Amino acid sequence: MKPALDRGSLALGAYVYTVLAFVIIPLVIIIPMSFGQNDHLEFPPSGFTLKWYAEYFTSRGWRNATWLSIQVAFLTAICATLIGTAATYAMVRGRGQLASLFQILLIGPIIVPHIALAVGLYLFFQTIGLSGTVPGFVLAHTVLALPFVVFTTAAALGKVDANFEAAAMSCGATRWTAFRLITLPLILPSVVSSAFFAFIISFDEPVVSFFLSGVRQKTLPRRMFEDIEQNLTPVIPAIATLLIVLSVAILLGAYAMRSRARS
Repeated sequence: MKPALDRGSLALGAYVYTVLAFVIIPLVIIIPMSFGQNDHLEFPPSGFTLKWYAEYFTSRGWRNATWLSIQVAFLTAICATLIGTAATYAMVRGRGQLASLFQILLIGPIIVPHIALAVGLYLFFQTIGLSGTVPGFVLAHTVLALPFVVFTTAAALGKVDANFEAAAMSCGATRWTAFRLITLPLILPSVVSSAFFAFIISFDEPVVSFFLSGVRQKTLPRRMFEDIEQNLTPVIPAIATLLIVLSVAILLGAYAMRSRARS
C-alpha cells in the first residue's frame, strides 16, 4: 500500500521552489544581458563582449562610488560587529526587563520600513551636519546591520556554557578577561560571519544611501539608480553581475565560518 501524500510537505516544497525560481530567474536574465554588444538592454544578447565591464573599471565615477561603498561597508562591519557582539553578550548573559527591551530596540530596523527610517535619518543628519558624509553613512548602515549581527552572534553565544566564565572569575579573572580568553574564541567564527553579513548589507543598501548621499558622496547603489534613470546601458547588468559574485563569495565565506563554529 502506497503511503498517503503529505499535503503539507507538498505545499512547503512548492513554496520553496517558487521562491527559488523568483530569485534565480532574474539572475538568468541579468547575467547574459551584461555581455550584450548593443548599447541598449536586450535578452537574449545578440553577441558577446566585455566592454561594459571595462567601462565600469575604467570609469572614474564608478570607481569613486565603489570605493566609497567599500569604505562605508568596511567601517560598518567593524562598528556593527563590536556593538552587536557587546549587545548580544549583555542580552544573553543579562537578566531582567532591560534585556528584553534592549532586544526589541535592536530588531527595530527590521520591523520599521527602510523608507521611513531613511527619511528620519535624513532629517536628523541634516540638522547635525552628517548628511552626505562617511560617518553619516556608517552610523545609518550600522543601525541596519546590527540585528543581523545580534542574531548570528546570539545563536553561538547561547551554546556556550556560562559556567566556563564563572569558573575563570572564581580563579581571579575579571569578566572582560573571562570573555576575551574563553568565550570570544569559542564564538569567534560566528562573530566573523556576522561581520561578513554586515559588510554585504551595507555595500548593497540602496534606500538609506539614496537619501543620505550628497552631490559628490554617492555610494554604488545610489550611482546605479541615477544611471538607470538617465542612461540605461548594459553597464548596469555588468555591475549587478559583479555584485552577485561578491555577495555569493561573502555568503560562502560566512557559511564556512559558521560550519567551523558548529564543528
